[in-house]
Amino acid sequence: MRFLNEAPSFDLTYSDVFMVPSLSSVSSRLKVDLSTPDGIGTTIPLVVSNMTAIAGRRMAETVARRGGLVVLPQDIPLDVVETVVSFVKSRHKVVDTPITMRVDGTVGEALSLIYKRSHGAVIVIDDEGRPAGIFTEHDAVGFDRFTQIRNVMSTEIFALSESLSPRQMFESLTEARLSVAPVIDNNGLLVGVITRNGALRSTIYEPAVDKNGELLISAAVGISAEPADRARQLTKMGVDVIVVDTAHGHQTRMLDAISEVRQVVGEAKMVAGNVVTAEATRDIINAGADVVKVGVGPGAMCTTRMMTGVGRPQFSAVLECARTARELGKSVWADGGVRYPRDVALGLAAGAANVMFGSLLAGTYESAADTLRDTNGRLYKESFGMASNRAVRNRTRTESAFERARKELFEEGISSSRMYLDAQRPSVEDIIDQIISGIRSACTYAGASNLKELQDRAVIGVQSASGYNEGRAQDTNW
Repeated sequence: MRFLNEAPSFDLTYSDVFMVPSLSSVSSRLKVDLSTPDGIGTTIPLVVSNMTAIAGRRMAETVARRGGLVVLPQDIPLDVVETVVSFVKSRHKVVDTPITMRVDGTVGEALSLIYKRSHGAVIVIDDEGRPAGIFTEHDAVGFDRFTQIRNVMSTEIFALSESLSPRQMFESLTEARLSVAPVIDNNGLLVGVITRNGALRSTIYEPAVDKNGELLISAAVGISAEPADRARQLTKMGVDVIVVDTAHGHQTRMLDAISEVRQVVGEAKMVAGNVVTAEATRDIINAGADVVKVGVGPGAMCTTRMMTGVGRPQFSAVLECARTARELGKSVWADGGVRYPRDVALGLAAGAANVMFGSLLAGTYESAADTLRDTNGRLYKESFGMASNRAVRNRTRTESAFERARKELFEEGISSSRMYLDAQRPSVEDIIDQIISGIRSACTYAGASNLKELQDRAVIGVQSASGYNEGRAQDTNW
């Protein structure tokens, strides 16, 4: 990457910069290879942050199926993590996990489950696991919540065989003028569900998988509660990437934790952070990390900079840390500060192998929080920062009331925010489509056929606030 004009003497955020077009021989966005250069195994450069309200099993399954990675939070009990890892590893790489109910279930139960997945259907199954009917939200109109689902479900079942290719599934659904259908095996047993968009995406995205062909998953460990022991147990469960995570990564306790974790996880990939300087990046890598997580204070739920004055504009932090990591043969993840797809492209241009974010995905069907309705009937989910009072209470639940109260005094994050589901893009896959489309276009503008070429060829300019506003679309007349 180089600057269009002289490099400024001050630090820059994503909003401060833009990328100019270069001579390109890349003829199609679909010909751009988005496999990441960090060796993690992701086929698109997206990592979902380890935030309790966001990173759960539905998010992990869906994102990995499209080529990204989800980091499970450090404050989830190990037995729950094991259940989630086992679940994700057992998921189909094309077909989505169904929402299922028995015929004696109620409409109320079905409506409480239907927003767990973006396909919008509940598959009613018989005692042997075969589809007996399909229920959608529209079917509930005119019936009370206690009506048995057998009385409102559609019994006209159009099912697809799992032996079909994604393209054949798409064509079959299109011909039948359906948006979703159950998928069955040779014995007629339910395997999952597929939507037209899901089938189409499976022809574009490549799943992120481990050496056994199972979906990738990551989990975080803190530096205070025996990180080596937790990392050892996570590795035994099948977690592919261990993330050693703390807000202030450049401290001796962090470096000691990285060394300890490295000794117990063997060749497993290890990510550590967060930091924002070249010196810290060098120390993290020398301690044993494969990837350095970069970012202090740019997150949407984070108040660190306003509370402490500590942090650094994200673009400059990623640029400096990535250069240092590259000199040492390692990589960085850009963690936080993403508001638009452009920010992901700019983070990659600055040298990040993956871009990490969470709040952008909080208002989706797949986030871990429960789906709620406001007084106007709009769907939303509650999100919160991982250094907030709410997160501290969750993380310290096993400690004494006195110790918990002391720690809760020092919160640095938003404890509750409403993230509304976008009626047009309510799924994490919709947001992934937007971001990946933006990255692919950015690569073609730069004349880059892969992410390494993007980092080499990107030409970055510095702009005023007016320049940034000029690039924003207007959805009303002016």
